This record gives sequence, C-alpha cells and structure tokens, in this order.
Amino acid sequence: MRVLGRVPATLTLIALLLVAGVVWQGLWQPFEDSSTFDVVAYGLPALSEGRWWTPVTGTFFVTQPWVYLLTLPTFIGMGFLEFRRGSRVALAYFSVGQLFAVLFLLVFSFTPWPWAQAQALVLDVGPSGGTFACIAAALGLLPQPWRVRAWLVLLGFVTVALLFWGGVEDLEHALAVALVLFVDRSLRIQRTTIREQRLIAFVVALSLGAIEVLTVLTPTNGVFGHTDAVDGPWVDAAIDAAVALFFADGLRRGRRWAWGWTVGWAIFNVVIAALLVALLLSGAGGVQATLGDFSVSIATSTLWLLFLVYLVWVRRAFRAKRRARLGAQPAPTVDEVKELLRSDGGGTLSWMTTWDGNDYFRTSDGIVAYQRRSGVAIVLADPLGPAASRPASVREFIEGAERAALIPCFFSAGEQTRAAVPEGWRSLVVADDTIVDLPGLAFTGKQWNSVRSSLNRAGREEMTFRLTRLADEPWGIQQQLRAISEMWVGDKGLPEMGFTLGTLDEAADPEVRLALAISPKGDVDGFLSWLPVYGGGGEVHGWTLDLMRRREGGFGPVMEYLIGSSARHFSDEGAQILSLSGAPLTHDYPEDAGPIADLTDKLAEMLEPVYGFRSLHRFKEKFHPRYETMYLLYRDETDLTRIAAGLTRAFLPDATLRQFASAGLELVRGEKD
Repeated sequence: MRVLGRVPATLTLIALLLVAGVVWQGLWQPFEDSSTFDVVAYGLPALSEGRWWTPVTGTFFVTQPWVYLLTLPTFIGMGFLEFRRGSRVALAYFSVGQLFAVLFLLVFSFTPWPWAQAQALVLDVGPSGGTFACIAAALGLLPQPWRVRAWLVLLGFVTVALLFWGGVEDLEHALAVALVLFVDRSLRIQRTTIREQRLIAFVVALSLGAIEVLTVLTPTNGVFGHTDAVDGPWVDAAIDAAVALFFADGLRRGRRWAWGWTVGWAIFNVVIAALLVALLLSGAGGVQATLGDFSVSIATSTLWLLFLVYLVWVRRAFRAKRRARLGAQPAPTVDEVKELLRSDGGGTLSWMTTWDGNDYFRTSDGIVAYQRRSGVAIVLADPLGPAASRPASVREFIEGAERAALIPCFFSAGEQTRAAVPEGWRSLVVADDTIVDLPGLAFTGKQWNSVRSSLNRAGREEMTFRLTRLADEPWGIQQQLRAISEMWVGDKGLPEMGFTLGTLDEAADPEVRLALAISPKGDVDGFLSWLPVYGGGGEVHGWTLDLMRRREGGFGPVMEYLIGSSARHFSDEGAQILSLSGAPLTHDYPEDAGPIADLTDKLAEMLEPVYGFRSLHRFKEKFHPRYETMYLLYRDETDLTRIAAGLTRAFLPDATLRQFASAGLELVRGEKD
C-alpha cells in the first residue's frame, strides 16, 4: 500500500481509462465501431474538421477490448518513473510524449511517401505514446549496465514493429521513444565496457536470426510493404539467419574473424537492399509488381545497416585472440610473487597465490594471481603489491581479461579491493575471515573454558605439541600424515578441494609450518598447516590456517589443542594475528539482507553433510575471533552462472561426473535426514 500511495498519477490515469471503458462499453465491445469513436479519436482528419480536443480525449480509450491487456502493463514504466521522480515529472513525460506522438503525425501528411501519408490520415485512440515516453524515461534511471541493455531492447522493439508491422500505433511508440532518447540522452553505448559491447553484438546477431525466421512465417505490413505468411524470400531469410547464428558466439568472444565476416555480410545485405530500392523506384522490368516479395528483404537489410554502423563504431572491442596471454610479458614467476609478498606484504590468503594452478598478470606496480576456468578469469584474494597500486592493478586486470573475452571476477577479496572495482560492480559475501589477535592473548576467563580444558587434558594424557616443517619430519611421520589425509578425503566422496584449500603438496613448502599432536605412543593424532602472512619488509605478520586433519579414534579435542598451542607459540615469536581462515556460506547476514541471505543459507544447509562448513564455523567461534568480510566481486548478475561453473572447476579441478553424482546423492540424503 505504501508503494501505491506514491504513484497517484499513474493510478488515476489507469482508473480514467477503465472508467471510460465501462461507460462507453469499450471493455467488452470494439470501441472503434461505436459512434463515439469519431468524436474522441485523434488524427489529421479530426483536427482538420475542428475537433481540437481529440489529442486529449483520445488518450483514454482503446480500439478493441483485448488491447487493454497490452495497454495497462505499459503503465508500469510510468509508475516506476513516478515512484522515483515524483508525480509532476511522470505526468510531464506522459503528457509531452502523448501530444508529441499524436501531433507529429501531422508532419507525415506533407511527405511524398505513400505509407507516411496513409498513417497521417488514420484516426486512433490510446495512451501508448505517453506510456512509452515514460518507459523510455524510466530506463534512464536504471543502473549500468541494465540501462543500456533495457534501452536497446526498447529501441529494438519499436524499430522492428515499425519496419515489419508499421501501423499508426507503432509509429506513435517510435516517435515518443525517439523524443525521450533525444532529450534525456541517457543511452551512451561508447561508455560501456568491452564486454558489454560484445554482448550487445551477440544479442543483436541472435535477434536478427530470429527476426528473419519470424517475418517469413508471419504476415507483415511494414513501412516497405506487405507480405503474407510463408510468402516472403524464405531462402534469403534462411541464409541470413544461419549466418547471424553462426557468427554470434564469435562476436560474444570478441573474435576479430567473426567481426570481419559479420561486417562483410552486413555490407552485402545493404548493397542488395540498395539495388532493390533503386529497381523499385525506377520500375524497371516490372519490379514494382513484386514489391510485397521485396519488403521484408528491404526491412531486414535496414536492420543490418544499423548493425553495421554499430559494429564499426565499437570495432576495438573485437581484438581477442584464442587463449591470449594476459598482462605484460613475460608473465611473473612464483619466485617473483613470493618476493613481492615479502617486500610489500599481503593478506591472510595471499600465500595461496603461490600454489600450482595459478597464473599471474603483471600490472604497472603489482601482480594479480588468477585462474582461468570455464571462460572466467577468477582472481584469488587481493592484488599483490603496494596498497596504493591496488586500484590501478584492479583496473588493468579487468581491461586485460575483457580484451581476452574472459569474465573477470575477484574471489575472497577484501574491502579495499571492493572499493577499487569500477562503479556499478556487484559484491556478494562468500565468507568471513576469522582473525585472532595474538598480542596479550591469554586463555583465561569463562569464555575460554573449552580451549583451556583441551590444553589441560592434553597435558594429563601426555600429548606432545610440535611446530615443524614437513621436510624436517622423518619418513614415518610423513606417511602418517598422508594416511590421515587420504582417509579424510575418502569419506567425502569428492577429491580434496583446491583453489583456497591446500593439500599436503602445498604444505611441503618450506615456508609453511605444521603443527603436530603426537600421542604418547608416537602416533600423530592430528595436524594443522599454517601459511605465512607477510607484513612487508620481510617480516612475518601472522599465520593462516589451511589444513585441519585428525586421526579417527585419537585424542578428542585435538583441534582445540593444536590451535591453542599454535597461538601461544606464534604469540611468543612476535606474530600479530592468527587467521583461522573463512568458512564459505556461513556469513551472519542482517535481518533485512533479503534473497542473498536466503540463498546462502539454503546452499549451506545442502552442503553441510558433505563439507560441514557450518560446523567448522561454529568450531572457530570457540576462539572468539574478529571477522573481516570476504567478497565475490563481479560485473553484474548475468555473469553469475559462468562464475559458478568456473569456481566449481577451480575448487574441484579433478572431480569426475561420477564423483559429483555421488556427492549429489549425499546431499539428498542429508536433506532427508
């Protein structure tokens, strides 16, 4: 009700339209057949006969009862415009758009074009000129890139309707939209990204193919003439449709060859159309008698001409090469990445950028680590290098990825990277980094009971804590660690996850430290791996938890014991923080977070039987960490499907279809339980 209260002008116009339909019976019988139609309908004949009121009165009627089903939804645009900018603005756009569309028809009576003269002499009723003006104005209020996309859909609709089904109402729609387009100037295609320019070309190519087929299968009566169903140049249409569909995907990927061939085919269509028009105007060889056969070809060639102009305008967007290398060459090496981390520091996940599977993009003053999966360039954590260089690194990577026809996104990025992405980018919370501050840490007080109890119990049971490196351990200990890991993986039904989750191979790095819990019998009851977090100047600022593995039947609170003992040890060494890393899908959303929170909660519930993310999050809460939000940063919602596929492959690069199926069955069982 609060929303309805903010759109009184829209509701009033709808009410007047319905009241007129009831009083003059237009809701259930054709109004154009009534005696009142000539009195209220607008057009050149009405004004010539002195009915000056018709541009106003004709607004509140429609020709046929079924037209109400098409007319009433168009008021949605006016309602949105009124909700955002107020009643006066909405009424101004509606009134000016309606009067312009109606009165400008008079101009067509002075042209030598038979079609235009015929439309100027038609009487019509309806508010669609005003509502389409409001729709066009409302599109200017949308955020990018939806503004450009919506504008192109609207322009495509009115253009196609005018060219192929060019009635007086289609002309009114086109005039109203053209007026707002000229006045508001909210359509700025050149300010769109390279990716958006390619996407527009892709959609237009697909639309051209569909229009070619549609106009052959249905009758048309556009500005260039009339055709009956299945009576047009179907061979020509079939070839055009096939060409458009064939090159569409290449345009989406920014391939130069697809752009070149599409431009060539567009030029061919335009030349053929020009020859047809010349023949028709000259009347040579009785061509005039076949006007109906040529009307669709001329109309579609007009669309190809518009497409040609656009392709030439954004030609720089189509320079992508297959498997093109990103960034300045030669690409950075792992050793360079490590050296940059030591000199300038990094975040809690930055050491993961040194793992196998990552590629590196060299920027002006830094390095961006990413993985190329399913057509997506997924950046891991934040760009590396001086903090002041982050905005430039983000911008350069996005531009490089888009030139290579890849979808850029940033996974597990922090607030600073979120602030550095271009305006209009979206963010989605993927995890909360759990950070324990080590200075002054003491496991005293009631809140530390569980951790303190595990440390005391370990002392009573003569457990031994050892902070070491994998290469420094004897062969027997290393084999125990591998056996524990293999048993843990075997229980999951899926291979060990990668990307932000390491394995023993990553733990073999000499800069990674292992925390071992050794029983009195010499067995490893559990172990952790800790990744270094450099703070700049070669100093280790803290440590990030990676692997957590325990032996079945071993010491019960082994994880609390290992984390608590590690925290004490690192604190004594002078480290500042201990990151317990982030558990995906476990962010605590506010009550008004909306559908994102609902979706995340549902996914977490489904995945809990397989990976236990929520259980892990609850476990980490025992150490009373502070939280730093980690984000997925992406351009807009249309990228999410591809990003989801890319992240799946990044986390599970070696998983088979059979393993995915087995995990799916486990999810189903978990939901039933």
